[in-house]
Amino acid sequence: MARKYDTIGINYADLRRPDPRIASMIRKALGSAKTVLNVGAGAGSYEPADLAVTAVEPSHEMIKQRPASLGEAVQASAENLPFDDTSYDAVMAVLTVHHWADQAKGLAEMRRVARGPIVILTYDPAFRGFWLADYIPDLVTLDETQMPPLCEYERVLGPVEVAPVPIPHDCTDGFLCAYWRRPSAYLDPKVTAAMSSFWAIDDVSKALHKLEDDLETGAWHRRFGGLLQMEECDLGYRLVTSL
Repeated sequence: MARKYDTIGINYADLRRPDPRIASMIRKALGSAKTVLNVGAGAGSYEPADLAVTAVEPSHEMIKQRPASLGEAVQASAENLPFDDTSYDAVMAVLTVHHWADQAKGLAEMRRVARGPIVILTYDPAFRGFWLADYIPDLVTLDETQMPPLCEYERVLGPVEVAPVPIPHDCTDGFLCAYWRRPSAYLDPKVTAAMSSFWAIDDVSKALHKLEDDLETGAWHRRFGGLLQMEECDLGYRLVTSL
């Protein structure tokens, strides 16, 4: 995974800018914590500026893209956190658990080093409803394969709260579903280069040609045009917070 993100990570920070509305939900969930460990931190998205944050990230390319204003970054994996037990007031992880080689071990490591809450932004693989999967059905299979079911978090971490994270129509963070109201964005290779799903599925060219045709003929708008009236949409993203 580190090697994959050494490739995906080029220009990643430009395309995956934290959305302030999602950031607000994460910050609220961290509560009164003063010290935070961000696991699978990438380029540092969603690290609260008012807290002392240490980042863990396996990819050297991603670490290079962290702004100088952010806290220390340690090159390591979630499964082997190089910290003592209960070292941090809180631990966070943003859209990363599905990339871990041993998800249960990584979650157990988060529990081990946290004195307080664990806050995880993830995706519910049981969710159905994103229109892009009509064009690329392999997205559903990929999610079912790599995304842990929501019950896995409670099994490893103990009691959790699970809250939906609505995605705004102008979301600034270019993850897979961020462009739900901007369908032409999925035709831009620069945009999809920052989406790990597009790297995991071998060839989507036929599907994207179909999408392009449907946008030109109006077929997409006839099927999904109602989305253009919505300000935000539930697309399966969830904030899991340990209690």
